[in-house]
Amino acid sequence: MTLYSKIIGTGSYLPPRRVTNDDLAAQLAEQGIETSDEWIVSRSGISARHYAEADVKSSDLALQAARRALDMAGMDANDIDLIVVATSTPDNLGGFPSTACALQRKLGITNGCAAMDVQAVCSGFVYAVSVADSFIKSGAYRKVLIVGAEVFSRILDFKDRTTCVLFGDGAGAVVLAASKEPGILSAKLHADGSYADILCVPGSANGGTLAGSAFLYMDGPAVFKLAVSVLEKVATEALEMAGMKSSEVDWLIPHQANIRIMQSTAKKLGLPMERMVVTVDQHGNTSAASIPLALDQAVRDGRVKPGQNVLMEGVGGGFTWGAVLARM
Repeated sequence: MTLYSKIIGTGSYLPPRRVTNDDLAAQLAEQGIETSDEWIVSRSGISARHYAEADVKSSDLALQAARRALDMAGMDANDIDLIVVATSTPDNLGGFPSTACALQRKLGITNGCAAMDVQAVCSGFVYAVSVADSFIKSGAYRKVLIVGAEVFSRILDFKDRTTCVLFGDGAGAVVLAASKEPGILSAKLHADGSYADILCVPGSANGGTLAGSAFLYMDGPAVFKLAVSVLEKVATEALEMAGMKSSEVDWLIPHQANIRIMQSTAKKLGLPMERMVVTVDQHGNTSAASIPLALDQAVRDGRVKPGQNVLMEGVGGGFTWGAVLARM
């Protein structure tokens, strides 16, 4: 019998503090930096984002999203046999113990299930789904909790209006389970380290101090150009792997980074804008959390229905990019 993996539960969580463009503009004005709602919306499509409080970690956001996904799946946390957390803002410097292990503890899981983090920045969720899908199809695991969780507000330079207006905090989760019916139809991943410098956090720990900058750096035009180029290609690859055409896609859920990149991808795939899930306007760019956040919102408001084909794709620092085609 052929074994498949299928999404059986989704969940998401946004920290309570909502920051509108006007709120952010007022904050930046205190530092002598000018921006406006019109300036931000025209360049990104973002109107608001959420910020976590200072004592809240990625695993705290992940916990809330995970609980909601488990509840939808009708599962207890101890039913999970693998946890994969995609994050670029782990709980601890150096990334260990992993945020996945922190989430395991907070969920009260005592079954000794495997837990690991995946680092592919904004492509992290797509990478994590691909990893979990492979494990399930191999027979190694049967019920996997996948979470994208970020507190990007911690690495933003609020003196740089070109980046600080773009990002927000949040978490999204799915439960992926072994199934007799096709769920994950295809997955395609890529990376090109020669583009590492156009989107990065260049600092590092050295002798107990910080060497370099701990703030996010982005060459906006270079990232935009590369993202537009690779997203359509990897989406087409994923469709070809599944023997499908773009016309058979019910919903496109791209990484929520910039509305212009998202619209360009949909247009190149020949998909109408009304078949693309958009949350970037209210969430900003939540990196690895953006795709599962958007998926959960569309599932819960009834847009994404069982049996529909959903194409998810992301691009992020590394440079990494990938796409997953799923039948819900």
